[in-house]
Amino acid sequence: MASLTTEINRFNSCSKRLQIILDDTKRCFDDINESGRSEAGQLFSAELLQEEEQEILATARKPPGIVIFGQNAYCKSCVVNEIFSRNIFPRFENGDINGNNRMVQFKYGSNLSVGLSLPDGYDLAENLEAYKRPWSTIPIEDIEISENPSLDGANGTAVLEVSINHSMLRHGAKVIVSPSMNDSGSDLEQKYSKCCEKVSPILLFAFQTQELTENDLSFLKKLQTISHYQPVCFVGVSTEKSDSSDGSRTTEKNLNASKQKLEAGCNGSIEDLDDHENQNHLTNIDEPNYCVSPMSSPLSSVCSKGTCKGRVILTSSLVFHQLCDIGYLSESPGSRNLTNTMATDYYEVDSELIDNFASFPSRIVYFVQQTIQRYLVNAATVLNNCHERSLNMFIVSAFDMARDMMITPKKLEFARGKETELYKSLMKISVEKGDEIKLMISETIQSIHQSLVDKAAQYEFLGVDFDEQSVILTTKGLKICTYQIQELVLGALNQAIAGNLVRSVDVLRDTYTGTLSRCLESLERFDVDHGQSANSKSTSEALKQILNAAYQVEISLQSSSSFIRNILERMKQLVKAMPWSTPPRIDEEWKKKAAADILANLSEARLAKSISSQIKERLNKSHDAFAIALRQLEQKHSGRLDKIEDERLKLRKVHAPRVAKVALESTSLKDVILHGTPQMSREIGRGQYGVVYSCDSWSGFAPCAIKSVVPPDDKHWNDLALEFYYTKNIPPHERIVVLRGSVIDYMYGGGTSPAVLLIMDRLQRDLYAAIKQGLDWVSRLQVSIDVVEGIRFLHSQGLVHRDIKLKNVLLDKDNRGKITDLGFCKPEAMMSGSIVGTPIHMAPELFSGRYDNSVDVYAFGILFWYVCAGHVKLPSAFEKCDNKDHLWTSVKKGLRPEKHLTFDADCWNLMVECWEGEPLKRPLLGNVETRLQKIHEHFRKTQPRSESPSLKKGDSRSRRISGTRSRFPSNQ
Repeated sequence: MASLTTEINRFNSCSKRLQIILDDTKRCFDDINESGRSEAGQLFSAELLQEEEQEILATARKPPGIVIFGQNAYCKSCVVNEIFSRNIFPRFENGDINGNNRMVQFKYGSNLSVGLSLPDGYDLAENLEAYKRPWSTIPIEDIEISENPSLDGANGTAVLEVSINHSMLRHGAKVIVSPSMNDSGSDLEQKYSKCCEKVSPILLFAFQTQELTENDLSFLKKLQTISHYQPVCFVGVSTEKSDSSDGSRTTEKNLNASKQKLEAGCNGSIEDLDDHENQNHLTNIDEPNYCVSPMSSPLSSVCSKGTCKGRVILTSSLVFHQLCDIGYLSESPGSRNLTNTMATDYYEVDSELIDNFASFPSRIVYFVQQTIQRYLVNAATVLNNCHERSLNMFIVSAFDMARDMMITPKKLEFARGKETELYKSLMKISVEKGDEIKLMISETIQSIHQSLVDKAAQYEFLGVDFDEQSVILTTKGLKICTYQIQELVLGALNQAIAGNLVRSVDVLRDTYTGTLSRCLESLERFDVDHGQSANSKSTSEALKQILNAAYQVEISLQSSSSFIRNILERMKQLVKAMPWSTPPRIDEEWKKKAAADILANLSEARLAKSISSQIKERLNKSHDAFAIALRQLEQKHSGRLDKIEDERLKLRKVHAPRVAKVALESTSLKDVILHGTPQMSREIGRGQYGVVYSCDSWSGFAPCAIKSVVPPDDKHWNDLALEFYYTKNIPPHERIVVLRGSVIDYMYGGGTSPAVLLIMDRLQRDLYAAIKQGLDWVSRLQVSIDVVEGIRFLHSQGLVHRDIKLKNVLLDKDNRGKITDLGFCKPEAMMSGSIVGTPIHMAPELFSGRYDNSVDVYAFGILFWYVCAGHVKLPSAFEKCDNKDHLWTSVKKGLRPEKHLTFDADCWNLMVECWEGEPLKRPLLGNVETRLQKIHEHFRKTQPRSESPSLKKGDSRSRRISGTRSRFPSNQ
């Protein structure tokens, strides 16, 4: 039972680390949310849900507690005494079926003592039997209470707390013996909560009969629901009586019979059986051709001797099947462990059945270990899911910000260009198409002449007095009649002309104004989305009104528009010059004549000129107003985009790395809980950022490589964590080295500078070593294809590697390539423009800070030069550079590796295209892969084992002795 102490200490250590990570997370999220607020609204946020925090704290702040339920007090006492390896709990030889026992809680104390504690935390002053005499076993009288606890008042609800000096309890763990429970569901729920409220419960159920009673099964079903399907360890305890009528199946007689049948059925011996039992392996029951296991899984395995052809079942077969029926056990139990350490699935533990009480000490340690692992792993998973949710949100926000900064200037330029085109097109109509407007007016007058005259004849005047013969009585009345006829004729004519004029520019309206309006609305939408003031929103409204006034509403010639009023005034001035005689008789003939005279005296040329003049005037005003409003909009967006760029930079360089650090800690905590710290052996490599060691196996993976990195400061810590996050979330691919997990060694360097251990598959060698060792030409071509496949896959995931080189390509036993060391690998939106990579593989645009995934194409071109050259010497063109700055300056000016005379023409053309200085001129990787496959197929058929043309050993152009390695230490 001493192993329980180790497991409890391990739980405490991990729960403290979980609490630290949670506190760091909350501080980090608070800073992020405060920084994410701006005038443009909440650009990004990070959220730890209250339910998530409560679930994490439930594990981090609650110590483990072994909660013991059972058929009776005797069963519970057997388990308690076995845990403490002493008879601390009274035996209750007659059971407690008809008794009523209180809850007993064991906690750490330097001296053995007891006391009664009330639910509110107060101690109850009670004259206990243990106070009256020396004792080593708790007096039964102190545990038993009356049949009706309410009759005892406070004493009936008090908990007997036992302080005992035991190593398992020293670090906060507790052992809790449940009180007697009745059949009431509410009673069970209340007492279960009382037992488990301050601990992370590890549930045990002790029984002594070969078959569970109906009351037992009813209790266990209720326990499932109340405990939310917590795993339970079922412990079969043995009695000291030899009478088989008590239900025990572990009598000496039955045991001897079992040994004999096992010996006959498995061709083994009694010693073999004992050895099986000592190793928690197989025992036997009274059925032929069946072996039995003390564990509930795996049930479909076969006896290790290979002679038993039946399936494996449990010794307590009746209990086992009963537990299967109610859902605690299964004949096909699931896996106890997470098969993939990178998975975010919750860790599940199966219930156990220990029917051989002799194996209880070893088996209970395993169950406790699994259960507390479940608490820790699931809490760490909740926290890690929160971290990953925030990081995913950051990546999406960064992409949105980048898109906004790229698209907004284009939208503004589009709006300016479209408005200019629309302005010029309408000006062309008004200036160059005067004759068409004149003709349109003439045709309109002719087409509606008769209908207008007929309409005027039926017109009823308003506000005019007539005599019985319809003669006007006053001069004023005549003027009113004349004016109303003018209004009638000119209004109808104006609508007809306006309709034809609008139809003449309908194509322009649909082509320009609709698209332009949508563009402007999208530019202004951020005001509404982020709660901007009405003043900023009115800018958009004003722009749309200007466009409508200039090109839609005014041209539509509605009667209320200023455009119509101007036309009417011009037309009225023409009508005023018409001569009138004495007051006429106002009848239909007069109305027809008046309407016809008005139409006859209109000048199409003057009207066309007036319309054109007004269109030009309003177009100029609207164009100028639009330009002013657009400049204001542009200034507003310019300021907004500057702030977004600042926040995006902060998101990439500060916030995301900080969250990635706590994410690395939470996922590493899961890995160390489940699989422990890997055992590193010999050093197999060393790079700029860490040392690589070999490892025989870890988490079922073998062999492994362990990359140990010791970040010197917080910035390197955060950057490493963010890179790890991108790497571990890459889906499995045969051309990418798989990252299996991570562990943080907090005690490295005395705890001052923790080391991060990244565990990955170990391969045979890297491409640098393979070429140096003489890898044949066809195989090198195949590796080149593998590298392109790997880069294409990374790009398909939105990632850029940024450090493609020989040493970052590993080869398996079949000489197939896999890309590794994704230390600089990032999504394009999260790249901050840092100058990273290996000098000779770095594309020219890297030095500008603005680049995309085409830098990997450039780097592959340099790598392919080495593949074709067949050696690892620095290109002579680069050897002439004295330092990195000289090299970078030369590369920006066009310096590239030299062509060897024996290079294949297709290979040379491909690498030249890949390292093209202009990124847009570099080929797409799909095209590169297709060309490589054709080259590979050609040489595979013609020269299956030939070497590519390359410099021979001893060539006069070999590496200079002193300069190259010191100037470019990681140039491969």
